[in-house]
Amino acid sequence: MSHPIFQANENSPYGDLPREEFYKQQKIMHKESFMLNKQNMKIFTQSWQPESSNQLRGLVGMIHGYTSESSWLFELNAVTMAKAGFFVCALDLQGHGYSEGSPGYIPSIQPLVEDCIQYFDSACANHPKLPAFLYGESLGGAIATLICLRQKTVWKGLVLSGPMCGVSKKYKPVWPLEKLLPLAAFVAPSWRIVITKPPGSKSYKEGWKRKMVSKSPNHMASQKPPAATALELLKVCEYIQRNSHELEVPLLILQGGDDKVCDPEAAQLVYETAGSKDKTMKIFPGMWHQLIGEPNESVELVFNTMLSWLEVRADLAKI
Repeated sequence: MSHPIFQANENSPYGDLPREEFYKQQKIMHKESFMLNKQNMKIFTQSWQPESSNQLRGLVGMIHGYTSESSWLFELNAVTMAKAGFFVCALDLQGHGYSEGSPGYIPSIQPLVEDCIQYFDSACANHPKLPAFLYGESLGGAIATLICLRQKTVWKGLVLSGPMCGVSKKYKPVWPLEKLLPLAAFVAPSWRIVITKPPGSKSYKEGWKRKMVSKSPNHMASQKPPAATALELLKVCEYIQRNSHELEVPLLILQGGDDKVCDPEAAQLVYETAGSKDKTMKIFPGMWHQLIGEPNESVELVFNTMLSWLEVRADLAKI
């Protein structure tokens, strides 16, 4: 199946079409709304599904990465899954996209996990007969993992793309700054760490895709994480590595072999220690952090691998 990235250009993921025309051409029904979370914040949510399908194969809850959003480039992955017969739903994490919150400021991961569970629980309740899967990229992969550690029986599969199981040594703040993070997070939680490079510069291999990401209406002005965020993300990585043996869900990890943002070795460790009986890891040599940021033919290879995995498990879940 052709991934819609082939229509994109450096100005827009929808190519030369207006967004709604793009959906029509892809034969996709799209809805968006806002959800009020437990903190009384407005969280942006949206869904995609095939317009003509009476028989949906399954539900996929998608979680984007740090400084990303559920729209723009990320949603081309959602459209790909919807075209394959899935009901796909996603939200903008707090401080990202159209959701309320301080941009990029995550002093605790738990409220983000709660938002995802609240929204996906509601989507699953509306589609009780569909087998449900989680898909997470980067930070979204970490959040999806935390959800599966909490909701052991809800999900029929977990797909992680370049998951944040460990921060690459090439990207981490240099020692001794890393050791000073707890102090920095306490004294100046919103201080943006200037030692690290913005993740975008090391995420997308194709230059025209980096330009497209920067042209999103929601593009985050600063991609450098505040000290409190950096500290929390490192803690989340440690927690996942310590608790991955408790994962029971069927697991697929897609990993760029040359990922300079999230550590491929940490993803390998999570794969090896995961308690899941059904688990697969695909390392794509030479690919970077954002697999959709690769040349289009490589993007197609990655997503065909993922769709085949999802389709098999969706069909098995219905037997």
